[in-house]
Amino acid sequence: MALGRTAKYYRDNPEARKKRLEYQKKYNKRKDQVKRRVFDNKKNREFGTYGNYDGKDVSHSGDKIVLEDESKNRGSKSATKGDRRSRGKKGKGRRNKGNTGGK
Repeated sequence: MALGRTAKYYRDNPEARKKRLEYQKKYNKRKDQVKRRVFDNKKNREFGTYGNYDGKDVSHSGDKIVLEDESKNRGSKSATKGDRRSRGKKGKGRRNKGNTGGK
């Protein structure tokens, strides 16, 4: 499996990687993140998927909690309001992905 653009960047820029890891360590210690992680781990145990390497993970789908592939759950960019808000409106300053220009 090939490395993604972000992975390549951090592999090639050790100072940026160090800065990112420091930030993540600090962020993951926050009370709200600890609370969320504990909740998610609890739900994974309830669903019987915690620590068994089945490739599934609990996903917050609206008000429901469902099992989803880890890759889809962790790579989801449209799952939360915050994600959608940060990207802005469709087409605003973005290339239309649906139109490839005949290529």
